[in-house]
Amino acid sequence: MKTLKDILYKVHMDAVVGTTSIAVNSLQFDSRNVTLKDVFVAISGTISDGHNYVETAINKGALVIVCEQLPENIINGITYVQVSNSKEALAYMAANFYGNPSDKLKLVGVTGTNGKTTIATLLYDLFTKAGFNVGLLSTVKVMVGDKFYDTVRTTPDSVTINKYLAEMNTEGVEYCFMEVSSHGIDQHRTTGLEFAGGIFTNLSHDHLDYHSSFAEYRDVKKRFFDELPASAFALTNVDDKNGEVMLQNTKAKQFTYGLKNYADYKAQVLENQFTGLLLKINGQEVWSRLIGSFNAYNILAIYAAAELLGLETLENLRLISELNSVNGRFQYFISSQDKITAIVDYAHTPDALKNVLATINTIRTNTENLITIVGCGGDRDRTKRPKMGNIASSLSSKVIFTSDNPRTENPEVIIKEIEKGVQPQNSNKVISITSRLQAIKMACQMSKKNDIILIAGKGHETYQEINGERSDFDDYKIVSEYLKELNR
Repeated sequence: MKTLKDILYKVHMDAVVGTTSIAVNSLQFDSRNVTLKDVFVAISGTISDGHNYVETAINKGALVIVCEQLPENIINGITYVQVSNSKEALAYMAANFYGNPSDKLKLVGVTGTNGKTTIATLLYDLFTKAGFNVGLLSTVKVMVGDKFYDTVRTTPDSVTINKYLAEMNTEGVEYCFMEVSSHGIDQHRTTGLEFAGGIFTNLSHDHLDYHSSFAEYRDVKKRFFDELPASAFALTNVDDKNGEVMLQNTKAKQFTYGLKNYADYKAQVLENQFTGLLLKINGQEVWSRLIGSFNAYNILAIYAAAELLGLETLENLRLISELNSVNGRFQYFISSQDKITAIVDYAHTPDALKNVLATINTIRTNTENLITIVGCGGDRDRTKRPKMGNIASSLSSKVIFTSDNPRTENPEVIIKEIEKGVQPQNSNKVISITSRLQAIKMACQMSKKNDIILIAGKGHETYQEINGERSDFDDYKIVSEYLKELNR
């Protein structure tokens, strides 16, 4: 059992009432989970304020209260620790409580708008194929070696992160690859972690429901690189105009990658087909099963990171050629009878949707129709909705606007906002169907031999969230079944 004094190392404290020389059982920031001898950290959230549950936590057995405002009623026998930022304090305490597990492996964080899941997951796959014991913290799943855990957030809370990292230490994990979201950075979920490297993918329109401006969104991402230690590497996409911004104040060793500009790691796309990509990376050719120029960037980032972590060049290239695409990221199949290509992709930002559609249009001939199904999530950045509508209708033969995860919003209102972006010359391409199930069915019925159907927005997700309730919904499974049922 850890003492309070031990787990308060590095925490910026404004005041302490009571003793820190006491043993504590666990760290909690949800009063419902508090048990005897726990530390309760009161956090001000977007929905509720943990300071309102201090009394509840004490009644359930908490010995220590960490808070930003001391309560008026100070109870004897309870230790109160006042801090200026509870989220930051929780992160340091979580790292200390679990023995600073990030110090005992090589942790690499991947941040940016698009590509985080693909890069983190494929680095996990590559290093596993190379014979290492590897961990993964991603949007899709958490892996501790070959043990799978389901996940909810892109970047889990700091207690959960350190708990998984501690388990990785126990299981002998040598490398861990982790998605790092702007929410996670801003809310100090990654504070107190020791990173061996950081990768920046790109920055485009997203999360402006949370961040007040694009500049703030960019600067939060930059903070991740600002905080990297001198022993780490900072790898950035130099073709993105924000790539060099990420490196401005970092103490880490700086490296760049790109397809267009001068970079330490440079690639050229030699062939781009539905079967894969032929790339030349720093003079060496490699074939990849991944598709599209956006994946050329992902592959290049993977190659660079693996080399910076010590993987030998030819082994690195061989393993890259064996990698398969990540679920819900340009995941596709071709129907047996009519040779209709159905593609499921997580593209939920204007830039990601544009990249996927541009890739399809580069590969296809003009004889096939490209039918795109797309929506936008509810309770999220509304300003991107007309942009998504414009991109989808401009770059597709036909478009069906439909529901994504409406959450607590009216899906028909969301669709109306998407429709506002459609230019007059493209309006005849567009139909709107509120039911995502019916939208997929309609696309299958509309499709003809050799046509292409893109279902964008949800990717790997196997649920749909409407009015706070989740129900089973898997784009890939549904489109597969409908195309088989057609029997044409």
